[in-house]
Amino acid sequence: MFEHQLFVNAVLSGLLLGGFYASVSVGLTLAFGQLNIVNIAHPAFVILGSYTAYITNLLLGLDPIASGVLFMPVFFAGGIVLYRIYHVCFEARGDESLRGLVFFFGIMFVIEVGLIIAYGVDYRFVEAAYIGGTVGYGAINLPLRMVAPFMAALALTLGLQLFLSRTFTGRAIMAVSQDQIAVRLMGINPIRIKQIAFGLAIMTASLAGALLIVIGPVEPSMGRQYIGRVFAIAVLGGMGSVPGTLVAALILGIAESLTATFYGPSWAPAVAFGLLLGALAIRPQGLFGR
Repeated sequence: MFEHQLFVNAVLSGLLLGGFYASVSVGLTLAFGQLNIVNIAHPAFVILGSYTAYITNLLLGLDPIASGVLFMPVFFAGGIVLYRIYHVCFEARGDESLRGLVFFFGIMFVIEVGLIIAYGVDYRFVEAAYIGGTVGYGAINLPLRMVAPFMAALALTLGLQLFLSRTFTGRAIMAVSQDQIAVRLMGINPIRIKQIAFGLAIMTASLAGALLIVIGPVEPSMGRQYIGRVFAIAVLGGMGSVPGTLVAALILGIAESLTATFYGPSWAPAVAFGLLLGALAIRPQGLFGR
């Protein structure tokens, strides 16, 4: 009976964790899967989103999730500027593969070092009414600091999927990833569409960062531990597939939670990536890949 309750709690905790993983990974799915831009700095932008939520919560008392939504337009504009620099310096010259990767690697360290200089290496946290509370039924107890981010992550992935599938710009983004020549023949500027898509990818980091600092304290170098996870989720879900990203993130979250519960947290990353390798051996294009 006890093991059954432990199993149910582990699965539910994994689902909540997977929802958060989806919010972190969906931006990379858009940049890497749709635009073929290996933005290794994406987790660093997530940490930047955590610190913007921390600052507004500290100075203004603003709810961290509301802060993440509020700063989305700022991150979107920053993503557009960053893509223009990337396009002019690398993409337009055909050097986007290796040198572009180095460019984003440098961006990652600039963000990390900038945060260390400004705030040090101490862990920072936020305050909100739902942090510390729990919700449950019987033996099932779930922390609200995980439930609230899960709901916000679902709203983010659903909103992005609706935008990509129901709007002209969203369909243009998916078209650019498949055939840029055909897009040009339709009178659409692919560079403009790609900069909007990259802006959207960076925009998601604002909310994902806010969700991260709700779940627990953060420090500037924490983004490194998510690099492998977000790329694994993007590949496992199927390159460029937002629904696939959500499903893959939930699978990874459940696998990590079950492993940490029954075998110890040190085994969780190994089992999760073993699951990725096994899935790709059976279906190399990913769960929702074309």
